[in-house]
Amino acid sequence: MRHLLVLTAFLFISFLSVAQEPTTIKGVVYSTTTNETLESVNIVNLNQVVGTTTNSSGKFEIRATANDTLHFSFLGYKSIKVRVTNDWLKFGETKIELTELALALEEVVVNQLRLTGFLEVDMNQVPIRTNYRYSISGLSTAGYEAGDAGAVNKVLGAIFNPADFLYNMFGKKPNELSKLKQMKKDDEIRNLLASRFDREMLMVLLDLNRVDLDEIVSQCNYSRDFIQTANDLQILDAISECYEEYKILSRSKKRY
Repeated sequence: MRHLLVLTAFLFISFLSVAQEPTTIKGVVYSTTTNETLESVNIVNLNQVVGTTTNSSGKFEIRATANDTLHFSFLGYKSIKVRVTNDWLKFGETKIELTELALALEEVVVNQLRLTGFLEVDMNQVPIRTNYRYSISGLSTAGYEAGDAGAVNKVLGAIFNPADFLYNMFGKKPNELSKLKQMKKDDEIRNLLASRFDREMLMVLLDLNRVDLDEIVSQCNYSRDFIQTANDLQILDAISECYEEYKILSRSKKRY
């Protein structure tokens, strides 16, 4: 009897492990406006941290399990999240529809210089951009950007308590930031990020808004020019490098 119970328990555990193994799901992405399939739609499984794109026929296949969330994004269309259901896993291909966004130019405000003819006064109106950077031995070699009102505080904070300095950035989101390694390993996600500059996929994967994302990169000693011009993959690598530094400093702090 005891052997029967052991065998039953073993079979039950084996069944659960097999049932929980990731499988693949298929689908087709359409435009609600034209009812035509969409090629090169970006798709990311936010739970498994894997990505893919639709082919020329709008079809895709991606690894997923029940209750995983897929994020669909495409230029000019509203991004959506779709939960993977059991019927999708059992019955195969499903239809996903994206809604087109109205394209609109953002208002641009041009501040015209009002010159007075007095050199000392007019010189103060000209904006000055500096990208000189500090560096601190033992910390990041990238350095701190000069001209930033908070640069001195950042430098002092990093010198006196570097672990706490980085903890303020990363300590509250360990689960999201643990995805960084998975994101860097997945070639599909890396390729998607390399072609994007909108930060949307990073914000979704890391559960951050745009302001917080830019602030983290800034606090990791990267210049404003880099933040404004880098693609999403470069931003990912910058955050990942800084996060690795945080973990090293955090472990060192715990020893003392």
